[in-house]
Amino acid sequence: MADHSWDKCVEEAVNVLESRQILRSLRPICMSRQNEEEIVKIIGNGGDEYEVFDGLCQWDRTSVEVSVSIPTFQKWLHDGPSNGEEIFSGDALAESRKGRFKKLLLFSGNDYLGLSSHPTISNAAANAAKEYGMGPKGSALICGYTTYHRLLETSLAELKKKEDCLVCPTGFAANMAAMVAIGSVASLLAASGKPLKNEKVAIFSDALNHASIIDGVRLAERQGNVEVFVYRHCDMYHLNSLLSSCKMKRKVVVTDSLFSMDGDFAPMEELSQLRKKYGFLLVIDDAHGTFVCGETGGGVAEEFNCEADVDLCVGTLSKAAGCHGGFIACSKKWKQLIQSRGRSFIFSTAIPVPMAAAAYAAVVVARKERWRRKAIWERVKEFKALSGVDISSPIISLVVGNQEKALKASRYLLKSGFHVMAIRPPTVPPNSCRLRVTLSAAHTTEDVKKLITALSSCLDFDNTATDIPSFLFPKL
Repeated sequence: MADHSWDKCVEEAVNVLESRQILRSLRPICMSRQNEEEIVKIIGNGGDEYEVFDGLCQWDRTSVEVSVSIPTFQKWLHDGPSNGEEIFSGDALAESRKGRFKKLLLFSGNDYLGLSSHPTISNAAANAAKEYGMGPKGSALICGYTTYHRLLETSLAELKKKEDCLVCPTGFAANMAAMVAIGSVASLLAASGKPLKNEKVAIFSDALNHASIIDGVRLAERQGNVEVFVYRHCDMYHLNSLLSSCKMKRKVVVTDSLFSMDGDFAPMEELSQLRKKYGFLLVIDDAHGTFVCGETGGGVAEEFNCEADVDLCVGTLSKAAGCHGGFIACSKKWKQLIQSRGRSFIFSTAIPVPMAAAAYAAVVVARKERWRRKAIWERVKEFKALSGVDISSPIISLVVGNQEKALKASRYLLKSGFHVMAIRPPTVPPNSCRLRVTLSAAHTTEDVKKLITALSSCLDFDNTATDIPSFLFPKL
């Protein structure tokens, strides 16, 4: 049976903060009386006033069609260094006056549902900006937290089936805040104020976790609160071995749910079983799964029917939501702890009011326009059938080998009108350079067919790997 000591730990940690008078609180600022009444009305009707659509519309294409200046395109083809200044060069301005740009079909973004161009979402941002400006500018603990932020948190908590939620400036900041707050439990509950080895938190981290998790764990480790154990990518035998040999009482397992570079899923069912066995705190970064996976868009945990086994679910609003910001869905006690000890949350300015309004609209649209999730998974099936590559998600990692091969393939795709990036060290290890292709609900079947044709001309699908051994990746 699972050991629920983490519930007790976080409650005791919050009590310590309160006794020391350093427990921080959020005080929602109401923009106006009318605004408060509008928020109450929105909560009551579940966002019914937001306009939604039954299929792809003309504006959806703007989320997957981009243009670059000719000088930028030329630099790109030759892998020339750039800090963006060429867009205002004389040549670029002359070409733009002639209406000459290179049009590209985007297959490298993270706007999985195509919501970045949705009029309902952009109108929500525009209306809030027109009515309230960018809102009070300050950290959430000072004056940056408004009724719009609270509305967004409530909707995300409901989506993730959690008691509460904390909106953060970015997904990176959310992971940093979560890891540091988890580590703070050790110092808050240590008898001497500085945790001994057996009082520290043992964090078990997948070898391919996102940089924001790695940096958060490193900071918590530097503060002397945690010990870190890295298990081979998605290797539950290795994780079980590490857990069984660890004598530390407070254990945490943290993993991406859908890995951003490889496109594979964490073994959620096995993680749930291990959680029951060892009683660890399970934290997932659902950045690429939120709104994309699960019947209601609840994410990877919903897809694998294990939402109750996830203690903290970190997510982002900058991918499938098409907006900006991050969040941590959790219990009320965990929220109190994170908002009091998560440095990247405490010392950052809150997201602007228009962005909070847009993100809430995105939650509503993503929930109601279920055809978007159906569409993106249809594109996944089509890519798999046409290419013969065994893929399991909208993130497709085509490992080609050395850097020159990846750059050559990327250049060919650029010339063919496709925006597909070559991923190189230090993002991935040497000799595992790849093309990272991402699919969107705004892509059509014809788009996928054209991409497959272009890819077939610059690489051999039969000799292209979609994953590499995790031991090639650097440790934390």
